[in-house]
Amino acid sequence: MDQRPNANFARPLAFSSRSADGSPLAFRLVRTGIWSVCYFAFYFIQQLAELFAPLLLIAGVLWKVLPALVGALSHAAVAADPQAKDAITNVAAAIPQHILVAGHDLTAGGLIWDGILLMGLAAAGATLATLAGKNL
Repeated sequence: MDQRPNANFARPLAFSSRSADGSPLAFRLVRTGIWSVCYFAFYFIQQLAELFAPLLLIAGVLWKVLPALVGALSHAAVAADPQAKDAITNVAAAIPQHILVAGHDLTAGGLIWDGILLMGLAAAGATLATLAGKNL
């Protein structure tokens, strides 16, 4: 069997200084590093958004509904007992319309909107992480 050795088998691709598309090995490593950092950032943002979106959304909805529930309870308590009505009225007055935390004005509608925006951010993070993963 007289066969000539193929030049591709003489040197493994792992030790080649060029990739299959002709780009240098250092360029591939830098590109892979950049895409890895992008993948990490997008996936991390996605995880945080998926964690906080439902919490903000539920807190906002409960805060928005609570005054209406207390008001309905107040109307039902009018016929029962005047002291109960006073207690419920005091509780209803204690529910704030907005809270100022570290210079940020939080409202029930704002929390709901923030939860929806975080859901959109989670979807965008998942999309971008998938694209970055394909470019690795």
